[in-house]
Amino acid sequence: MAVQKTYTMIKPDGVRNGHIGEIINRFERAGLKIEEMRLEMVTPAQAKANYAEHEGKPFYDGLIDYVTSGPVVKMVVSGEGAVAKVRALMGSTNPAEAAPGTIRGDFGLTMDENVIHGSDSTESAEREIGVFFG
Repeated sequence: MAVQKTYTMIKPDGVRNGHIGEIINRFERAGLKIEEMRLEMVTPAQAKANYAEHEGKPFYDGLIDYVTSGPVVKMVVSGEGAVAKVRALMGSTNPAEAAPGTIRGDFGLTMDENVIHGSDSTESAEREIGVFFG
């Protein structure tokens, strides 16, 4: 498996509820490296670019409002198979279905407040890194 870069973001609920350190610790214990990290607000333009594939869906406006509602931790993470590793660490999108021991299984509250976002492919990672880190 090749070394990859991926994008991940601790969402406003994860920041607000104090899970930053534990999430970063889980990434590092899994052999991933934090290449870049910023604590800052997501702009509406960044949110719309990141979630463009969901435009027009019933949850889209709420998603944009939510992700821009408070500070997030934006990260570029690298390592062997980074995309798949981060996805496995995150767990299922729905925290009610996420396995215990995953980030969403342990900290997620609802589908809307599910703590973390992670790229779903190397192509998405490249696009999302461009959106959030230029």
